[in-house]
Amino acid sequence: MNRNEVTSQQADPQQHELLRVCRIGRAQGLKGEVNVWAFTDEPERRFAPGSNLYTKDGKHAYTVIHSRTFKDRWILQFEGVGSRDASEALNGLELYVEADDRNEMTEEDAWYPKDLIGLEAHIADDPTNGINPAKAGILIGKVVDVIDSPAQSLLKIRLNMPVIESKDGSFVRLEEQDPPIKTDTKTTSAEHGSSKARPDTQSNEHIKGHCEPITFTGSPEGGSDIEDGRIVKTVLVPFVGQIIPDIDLDTRIITVDPPQGLIPTF
Repeated sequence: MNRNEVTSQQADPQQHELLRVCRIGRAQGLKGEVNVWAFTDEPERRFAPGSNLYTKDGKHAYTVIHSRTFKDRWILQFEGVGSRDASEALNGLELYVEADDRNEMTEEDAWYPKDLIGLEAHIADDPTNGINPAKAGILIGKVVDVIDSPAQSLLKIRLNMPVIESKDGSFVRLEEQDPPIKTDTKTTSAEHGSSKARPDTQSNEHIKGHCEPITFTGSPEGGSDIEDGRIVKTVLVPFVGQIIPDIDLDTRIITVDPPQGLIPTF
């Protein structure tokens, strides 16, 4: 999944949200074709002949009349662009499409990554994947990124309370340390592309690789205080239906039902 989405409001009366799908590169040949960098996981649909791509302000539309691929890149031709000089003039221009209807996307269990970023992640009220029921409803942290991987998408969650991983592999919350250790609470921000995230429906048997070698980020401040371990600030959670049973954009809460061991101290 490409994560380069930029939103904008059109200046025309439609006032639809726009999502960035490509940046035009160098001219291709002499007849007006251009190479583009794609920022979408649906290029066949977004670049289909007849598709309208807009400038960021929505004031200018470019209609695709021809599209093709060559190796790992897309080559497009737009209506009214019929010469190399005209295509070279477009170099560097970023183009956008209208966002899909959110109600239809919800019915398909599909979300734009930017809709997931910032959601609070809570343990399910009735966990079924082996986690201690006493942890039900507890705040895990906040989603700060959506990462594409070969197996499935991953939610990067910044823990509400960072933990220390000891050399023996055990974990302890920082709030339980004496003296307390300061941590960097800055969040990351990124542009996110017009790709859609869908929870995979596979079972836990297919995601054990993400339950054990969890990817942790962050570095400790005042390392002398934790000579026998390291601070763990974020975890990666597979975006699969069995682990992410519910997403509520109205309450800004995502429900997580993790297997035991996926999230430290839970």
